[in-house]
Amino acid sequence: MNMNQYPESPFKIKVSFHKVLETLEHIAHSDDADYRSNYAKALLKEAGTVPELRDGITSYDQIQQQEKLIHNLLADLFPTALTHNEIKAVTVPFQNITFNYTERFKKILKEAGKDFDMTIRDFDQHQFYILNCCLILNSFYNRDFDFSRPLFYDIPDKDGIIRHYRIMYNADFMEIIPTEKSVKLTEEDIDLLIDNFDNIALWKEKFPQESWILKGFGIVILFDATIENSVSNLKSNLLKPDKQKLNDDNSTETIFRSIYKIPDLRIGFTPYNSEEQKFELVPNRKFTSFILTHECKNALCSSSFETLIREKKYFAISDTMRFVECSEDKSLGKHLLAQNIRSCILAPVVKDDKILGIIELASSYPQKLNSLNANKLELIMPFLVDTVDRYHSEWQNHIEAVIQKEYTAIHPSVYWKFKIEAENYLTESSQDKEYIFKEIVFKNVYPLYGQIDIKGSSDARNKTVQQDLKNQLEMIISILEQMKSGVNLMLLEQRKFEIESLLKELAASLKADTEQQIQIYIQNEIHPILKNAKSDHLEEDLIDAYFEKLDEKTGTFYESRRKFDLALSLTNKKMASILDAKQVEAQGIFPHYYERFKTDGVEHNLYIGGSIAPQRNFDLMFLQNLRLWQLQALCEMEIEHEKLKRSLPFQLEVTSLVLVFSSPIAIRFRMDEKRFDIDGTYNARYEVVKKRIDKAHIRGTDERITEQGKITIVYSHLAEETEYKKYIQFLQFKGILEPNIESFDVESLQGVSGLKALRVKVNYKSQKGPTRTYSYQELLDELK
Repeated sequence: MNMNQYPESPFKIKVSFHKVLETLEHIAHSDDADYRSNYAKALLKEAGTVPELRDGITSYDQIQQQEKLIHNLLADLFPTALTHNEIKAVTVPFQNITFNYTERFKKILKEAGKDFDMTIRDFDQHQFYILNCCLILNSFYNRDFDFSRPLFYDIPDKDGIIRHYRIMYNADFMEIIPTEKSVKLTEEDIDLLIDNFDNIALWKEKFPQESWILKGFGIVILFDATIENSVSNLKSNLLKPDKQKLNDDNSTETIFRSIYKIPDLRIGFTPYNSEEQKFELVPNRKFTSFILTHECKNALCSSSFETLIREKKYFAISDTMRFVECSEDKSLGKHLLAQNIRSCILAPVVKDDKILGIIELASSYPQKLNSLNANKLELIMPFLVDTVDRYHSEWQNHIEAVIQKEYTAIHPSVYWKFKIEAENYLTESSQDKEYIFKEIVFKNVYPLYGQIDIKGSSDARNKTVQQDLKNQLEMIISILEQMKSGVNLMLLEQRKFEIESLLKELAASLKADTEQQIQIYIQNEIHPILKNAKSDHLEEDLIDAYFEKLDEKTGTFYESRRKFDLALSLTNKKMASILDAKQVEAQGIFPHYYERFKTDGVEHNLYIGGSIAPQRNFDLMFLQNLRLWQLQALCEMEIEHEKLKRSLPFQLEVTSLVLVFSSPIAIRFRMDEKRFDIDGTYNARYEVVKKRIDKAHIRGTDERITEQGKITIVYSHLAEETEYKKYIQFLQFKGILEPNIESFDVESLQGVSGLKALRVKVNYKSQKGPTRTYSYQELLDELK
């Protein structure tokens, strides 16, 4: 049987007790009358019948056969008086060959179970080979290489708790002998080995397999370093940046169990908001909270609140059942019992005198956790504080990132320029220099503007207001008509007359202050009557139904407006999501700035040019590609809205518009408004047209230039008309647009005249799912 645990080793192992036998021989000849001499002679006589004990054992079976004799030979090294205290055995260093255990060692292995394989933690063939080579260098070549690192056995106890034992080796009874296969090393060889730990082939070349004999035996002594090792492991775990650090990490819970020797120990954590003085759920819900109910003072009883929050000390409950019986406020205890928690420790995590949260240790057994072992938290609390503080900082950074993304987003296409300014600012600030931010300007960019607008949204909104007011007034009349007693009948007739007058006025028109006047009237004149009638138990069901219909915030009927607002929100969300998704695709054409706004519809601005992506060569073909993309994006949004509107609670129609502007402009980031805007007086003409164009009419008519189901393209020059007619014809060929093209002049706007427009209908039947986007090159290929 091969004594090597690992298949490759520079050693041929011979377990020999020759040094022990030599010591016994010395004792045997020291004094014939001494009892130790007689004992040594008796052992030597018995050992003499087994020459392998001196020459070297190469089979584990031989060790087992001579187990009792070996035990007697090693009696001085393994004193009986210490066998229940020391964790010691005979071994070969770095191998799993162990025998002649002390009683404590035997007990540990018995509790670990028959299937337990005792291997050194994080130890492999590579390390094994090189460490054995280092033994040769230090022993035979008189070197002093400090190659050792702490080695551990991880052994479960009877409760399944992993305990950690530090390994110490005694090699006094070993010697290293070269064979004819060994290679004699020069100084250059040794220097080369020192610098090539990872080159296993080199080490095997200088120390061929089984080219040396390891003769003798070693003694392994284990020290229970569970707490120290667990604290070290916990520190390593908590430093990992890519994991949730507490209850989300199962190995962390295992480490806590090792520290406390409690197999069912559970870990919880509850963040504390010191500003609002309340506990909070961990946002990602991956942490368990054992104490959280609602508000802070409701989550804890008065005594625990005082200890944890006011005094910032731990709070231990050794027996939850007894705690409930003795406590005046039983809510915390009952809440813990409902989670099968019979003992627990709650400890505040404090950083700079500010409570960040509560660490919770819980067990389903009474008295397992108590005020005595609560002191163990002092070993690990510094690491927990740093971790929770880091987690808190990371969470705040995530919040800031969301704010930046959702409210003050810097589009990726221009982020590089803001980054340069930020780096310049930080560099200058670190040198105590004052830095004035440079303006962020992008020159010579081509703008593209488009919108999909809710048709007649203002009129629709006014109609919903009228409908809600009408419904509210009519219900009030219905209630007044059924109120026959308990209220002055003349007063009821007067109020009924006044409400009918308001209904007539409402039906005629909705003025700016109509809603406010009606609501003031209802609040001051009608609601007191209804509330008093209700107090006299008259017509309670009808009155209750009325008040239930009132919106909590506005105190008005809100049903029609709610449907309109919901339909508008769903429409905007759908249109914006389509545009955002297609924008990712459009950035592949050429990096460009993109922004969109939700109003009564969705507007978008695109700016493309060489200054936005200076590392790339800009060509007008990229602009043409983006214009074709924009037209297709609006077509898809129109088609998707046609599908969506059937499921909306309020029927909304949309119109689409594109504004063409072929002259390059400049855009400047306005620090006060935190957004880009057109730069320069000359370019202001573009902004004027953008703001007024969707309400413009066809010249000489009262007809709007935008129409339901059609895309309107507004332009100034003949070249723009020619370009867009190519796009339209291409999309007509692909079946996305219908065949007819309308062409007309646009009425003069404030300071702007000479605008023209094309209008073409979207083919809603052309598409069952999202369409593919055609490129400008495909258009050219079709023309060829």
